[in-house]
Amino acid sequence: MLLALAWGRSLPGPLVALVACFLAGAVLAAVHHAEPPTSRQAFTGIAMLAVALVSVVGLAKGVSPTIESAVASAGLPASVVGVVIALLVLLPETIAAVRAAVRDRMQTSLNLALGSALASIGLTIPAVAIASSWLSGPLVLGLGATHMVLLTLTVAVGTLTVVPGRATPLQGAVHLAVLATCLVLAVSP
Repeated sequence: MLLALAWGRSLPGPLVALVACFLAGAVLAAVHHAEPPTSRQAFTGIAMLAVALVSVVGLAKGVSPTIESAVASAGLPASVVGVVIALLVLLPETIAAVRAAVRDRMQTSLNLALGSALASIGLTIPAVAIASSWLSGPLVLGLGATHMVLLTLTVAVGTLTVVPGRATPLQGAVHLAVLATCLVLAVSP
């Protein structure tokens, strides 16, 4: 309902913060081991996931003008807007991953972080590709040579982390170093 009321309007910061806190709280409350869901629960979950995805995309669309003006006033490149929006979308899973790491559950932490990132990418790119058939303009993913090398490095490091079945703090540090490199190159290409 909030999405319908706010569509096409700039949302106030406190409202966005409230929704982000609600989403983060929902993720934190769900970090436990549960019984496998029934078919009905699974279909209900899929429907709620679709609603949540549309809501998050709508909120990101609503807050993007504010982020764009802040990035422009700071003199940063336009690519930083995408980084900030991606960080906002992945915030709940990031909080859960950090909590797992603090509890010395490195494998759970990496599973949360990598799983949410892959799910976001796996849902976003097909959705944008489908939407581009209805929207004017070409579909451009915007990865230059440097970012393609970083993407390849990320896939290689992720594979080396996941394949053995046990993650170590050193592997987590390597992932953070690659993330820091991506952020630095986004700010100053």
